[in-house]
Amino acid sequence: QVQLVESGGGLVQAGDSLRLSCEASGGTFNNYNMGWFRQAPGKEREFVAAITWVGSNTYYADSAKGRFTISRDNAKNTVSLQMNSLTPEDTAVYYCAARHFLGSGSFKLQSRYAYWGQGTQVTVSS
Repeated sequence: QVQLVESGGGLVQAGDSLRLSCEASGGTFNNYNMGWFRQAPGKEREFVAAITWVGSNTYYADSAKGRFTISRDNAKNTVSLQMNSLTPEDTAVYYCAARHFLGSGSFKLQSRYAYWGQGTQVTVSS
């Protein structure tokens, strides 16, 4: 059983940067591919970014490409999401998720992730 705890959310202004972190416990962290998802008010949760278990491959939603960077530190059991040039459209609750590295299917599919954090709120004011 893997537990995930996100941190780093907050209130920022448009154009600012924010770095989210997710700390994992209860499992072998480098056995898991990791993802970030977000849910804006009144909208469904959507894929943001993902990184493979060794960090060799990353995947991004179109909305995140060029602005967000996902990374991981397997020694510290953490995955991070660096978010730059934030806009009000990035306002959402951001969730960290884990899927076993042997799992198949698109990294964008929420159903492929077995473990989820509780989320951290990111609010971007205009």
